[in-house]
Amino acid sequence: MTQPSTLFPRLRANTRRAANAWHRIGFQAAFYGRTIGSISDVFTSYRLELVRLIAQMSLGTGALAVIGGTVVVIGFLTLSAGALIAVQGYHSLSNIGIEALTGFVAAYLNVRLIAPLIAGIGLAATIGAGATAQLGAMRISEEIDALEVIGIRTVAYLASSRVIAGIVVVLPLYSIAVLMSFLAARFGTTAVYGQSPGVYDHYFNTFLNPMDLLWSCLTAVAMAVVIMLVHTYYGFTASGGPAGVGEAVGKAVRTSLVVAVLLVLAITLTIYGQSPNLNLSG
Repeated sequence: MTQPSTLFPRLRANTRRAANAWHRIGFQAAFYGRTIGSISDVFTSYRLELVRLIAQMSLGTGALAVIGGTVVVIGFLTLSAGALIAVQGYHSLSNIGIEALTGFVAAYLNVRLIAPLIAGIGLAATIGAGATAQLGAMRISEEIDALEVIGIRTVAYLASSRVIAGIVVVLPLYSIAVLMSFLAARFGTTAVYGQSPGVYDHYFNTFLNPMDLLWSCLTAVAMAVVIMLVHTYYGFTASGGPAGVGEAVGKAVRTSLVVAVLLVLAITLTIYGQSPNLNLSG
């Protein structure tokens, strides 16, 4: 009697592919649970490693500290984004005669969308990609196996510590992102296009809601957690030699960027989906 697998080879291949995908999702979720559950071990056993990672992630090491540190990268990204707000906002509003509301556009878009998104992109492109490459190199060179042999809890030492460091680092990085976007938008509007600083500051302060800054900061922290979890997973499970490490970095960056954008969308809809919560006082 002919086996069903020989009669329907495509069905069998699709079923196996779907089962493997669910298996990977379950393994990935289990890794995330172990990483979060091992956070307490970092504070009790690996505090020095945590401090080293925070310093490395924030300013960089060696020559990269001058031009390639995460602070510099995110600063330039948000500087350019704030300048674009000034250019597009002023020109678009001037077409209908309300260019004075450029300060409103800067206070509204920079806080709610641009600053957290730029911070997330900067984290994924610098800290996240670096973490994946480091862990992937350690995996293919069997350094992770060596750490397990000598009794080090590798998930806590390598993954959980990087998640905590990402949370600590994202707070000043987010502050820098917000300040740079504010300064760039104000400079472009007042110095380049000649709008009165008093007019700009009036509408900016009128529509800037302090609660929006809090929600935006919490969004950046949530993105940092998700991004570091994704990147540590792909680095921890890398295989296939140097080419496999490069492939893992690419997959991690793609996944973290998609998840970060979806996370910002979900949080924005949750907070502002029913009401825009505009601050009209001042």
